[in-house]
Amino acid sequence: MLSMIKILLQSLSMVMILAGTASAQILPPGGAILTPPPPAAPPPPSMAVPVVPKLDQMPTTSTAPRARGSFGDRVTDCLQDGAAAGLGPNDRAAYSRACANR
Repeated sequence: MLSMIKILLQSLSMVMILAGTASAQILPPGGAILTPPPPAAPPPPSMAVPVVPKLDQMPTTSTAPRARGSFGDRVTDCLQDGAAAGLGPNDRAAYSRACANR
């Protein structure tokens, strides 16, 4: 009889210990008290209609002259053109000076 009471008390204490930790995990019916409200929904994506090219018109092109690049860019382009043409280093230097100053 004494061993039966001992087993009953042990099982009851285990149930109380486990029930105490499990009850801490149960949320009240209204949810957590300190939970902030959810953020507002993002705005809907814009539905911009793409521009459809007209088939009966020619595409418009810019008639403005291209802006002249910097001197360094012109020299680099002239050096690359001279190398592509197969000029040696001395000929390439003379060509790039004449080409960049045009």
